[in-house]
Amino acid sequence: MKQAKTNQSYSNRVVRAEFDDYWKTTVMKSGYVKYTALRNKARVDLILSDGSDRIVLFPKDGYVLVGSGGTSHFSKPHLTITP
Repeated sequence: MKQAKTNQSYSNRVVRAEFDDYWKTTVMKSGYVKYTALRNKARVDLILSDGSDRIVLFPKDGYVLVGSGGTSHFSKPHLTITP
């Protein structure tokens, strides 16, 4: 496993995201879908457009916003791990 690092706060390369059981989903008036972490180390497994994988860990109340154009915005801090 490669070293973990703090990463950028948005991406338009996410093809698929799998959230663990510790997230609350809310549809915002703006059209964004907001996923809010319900505990520390809430996990999202990502598949990116180049076929690579990422594991992203969030603290409690961290969030991911997903827009209709496919852009994902990640709250900071979060930890990104390249498996």
